[in-house]
Amino acid sequence: MEKPYILHMITAARNLSPFDVNMAIDAGWSNCIPYTAVEQDEVQALVQDAIFSRGPSGVKRTGIFFGGRDMHVAMDMLKVCQQSMVPPFEVSAFADPSGAFTTAAGMLASVEKALHDKFGTGLEGKNVAALGGTGPVGMAGAVIAAKAGANVTIYGRKKDKSQRVAGICNAEYGSDEISIAGESIDDLGKSLNEIDVILATASAGIEVLNSEQLKKASQLKVAADVNAVPPSGIAGLGVMDNAEAIDGSPSGAVGIGALAIGNVKYQTQNMLLKQMCETDKPIYLHFEHAFEVAREYVNK
Repeated sequence: MEKPYILHMITAARNLSPFDVNMAIDAGWSNCIPYTAVEQDEVQALVQDAIFSRGPSGVKRTGIFFGGRDMHVAMDMLKVCQQSMVPPFEVSAFADPSGAFTTAAGMLASVEKALHDKFGTGLEGKNVAALGGTGPVGMAGAVIAAKAGANVTIYGRKKDKSQRVAGICNAEYGSDEISIAGESIDDLGKSLNEIDVILATASAGIEVLNSEQLKKASQLKVAADVNAVPPSGIAGLGVMDNAEAIDGSPSGAVGIGALAIGNVKYQTQNMLLKQMCETDKPIYLHFEHAFEVAREYVNK
């Protein structure tokens, strides 16, 4: 009898996301076991309990998932997880805190495709504004865009927090070729005419770009919004829009709505969870791998 697929789902938060549990089971994981309110220094023991208890054949049907609300905590836990493996007792692991990595990947892959299809260009060299970008989706999206060659600014309610978040992103995931800046959303008007791409990643139901601001975005090409709760995060952008023209845009910008992004996010997370089941060698997945898969999906 073949051993079942067991996914140990670890989070620093009080609760595990039901969304992630549903996704994992639908992707082929027959058992999903939650571990909540986990501290980083507890990860090694949990990982090694998981890998040593099933034998070399069983570890191929064992995986670890890191959720939670904090991008950096999930990435640190993934790193500890990888360092805790003892060959041949090795399992695959995947970090996707609050779905932020797969959501950001779906958003940026969709933006990149729209830039290519509608404007004959890509992310490299573009000025990207992440509005409400101090949350997990905004941070992950900013890092993905910067690694793709864009000039990225995170805009939040408080300039000092935006700068602090940008600094952490640069320190943790940056290199000589990327630099993310931080600004207050109140200062957005000063640079609206220079922005090529807007990523609206604020909390649900908050409009971060109104119709008057849109009229001033004379260079805007693509705007993406992950908010599916009315009102739209970007004036004139519908949740189902998929590179549709935005009413009122002086530059002919196109918009990508939350449900269009959500479809790419869903497919990306599903494919990564399946990869963990199907691989012969352990893999360690995070936002960069999510972006690769999302890119492949939107360009089919």
